[in-house]
Amino acid sequence: MQYQYAGFWLRFVAWILDSLILVIPSGIVRGIIMGVMSAAGAPPAATFAVGYMAQLAVGWLYFALQESSVHQATLGKRALSLKVMDLNGNRLTFDRASGRYFGKLVSGIILAIGYMMAGWTQRKQALHDMMASCSHAGIPSLQTSVDPLSRPSASIARSCSAPTGPT
Repeated sequence: MQYQYAGFWLRFVAWILDSLILVIPSGIVRGIIMGVMSAAGAPPAATFAVGYMAQLAVGWLYFALQESSVHQATLGKRALSLKVMDLNGNRLTFDRASGRYFGKLVSGIILAIGYMMAGWTQRKQALHDMMASCSHAGIPSLQTSVDPLSRPSASIARSCSAPTGPT
């Protein structure tokens, strides 16, 4: 099946939708944890750090569980008919989806240049996609003859995909 790659702006809209979905549950979890810690007399810096880590964990589980599910997408991506897949078009494992999520920290910490890379790379991959050997694809394309899951060369394919058997 042929797909079109999802570019920067489409993925950005999906991220906004996911952020809107996540803000309430992650805020509730963070608020409960910070409230309990404050009531117990924990130092403010520790309370903030643990609250932030809890919020990070909620985001990690939201993205990794959904992107490794049969839907291959978060709710925001599903609303836009996007999927996250490995370079062979297969569903991500939970481990790979987790690596992709934490790779987003790297994409963001370098002035969001890692995210912007999706606007100019051949497969429209952001840095965290490259780190996890995956890509975003949109709805199946009937208008294009380009298969975005095809690789330009076997040497690049070997360096980007996970091993399929014993080495």
